[in-house]
Amino acid sequence: MKSSDILIRRLAVPDAAVYREFRLRGLREHADAFTSSFEEENLRALAETEKRLSPTSDTVMWGAFVEGTLAGVVGMTRETRLKNRHKATLVAMYVAPEYGGRGLGKALVDTVVQAAKAEGLALLILTVTEGNRQAAALYERAGFAAFGIEPDAIRVDGVPFGKQHMYLKLTPAH
Repeated sequence: MKSSDILIRRLAVPDAAVYREFRLRGLREHADAFTSSFEEENLRALAETEKRLSPTSDTVMWGAFVEGTLAGVVGMTRETRLKNRHKATLVAMYVAPEYGGRGLGKALVDTVVQAAKAEGLALLILTVTEGNRQAAALYERAGFAAFGIEPDAIRVDGVPFGKQHMYLKLTPAH
C-alpha cells in the first residue's frame, strides 16, 4: 500500500455514526488498550459522539481512510486550564488489525504531532498499556519517551493493567 492510498482527515459530525461503530469495535476487541470501556461507550447516544466531533470540542479526531473505509483513528485533547494549556494528550489511537503494518499508525501519530506543533503546543503526552510493545515502539519511533508506569491504572474484568506514560517535547522550554 502506498501512502497515496491513505487519506487522513479530521473527522466531523457527519462521520459520527461510522466513527462510533469503529470506536466500539476497538473497545470491544482491545479492552485493555483503552481507559474507556465498550460497555459505557455503547450506552452513549450518537449525539454525544457528534458533540465530540464538533468544531467546538476540546478533542480533535482524525480518521485514516483506505479506499474510503475508516481504517484507523486518533485524537488530540487540548488542555484548557491556564497552567497546562501548553500541552495536549494523544488519545483513542486505534488501527483495525486488518490494516496493521501499512503505516497507518505512524501516519496518524505524525498527524497529531504536526497539528500540535501548528498550534504552538510545547508538549504532547499519552498513555499506553504496559506490555503493549507494538504501540510503545510506534510512539518511541515518533520521538516519545517514557516517564513512568502507573500501576493498576485500569481494570478489565477485575484484571489490573498498568499504563506507561510517555511525552514528546515539541518546543524549547521558556
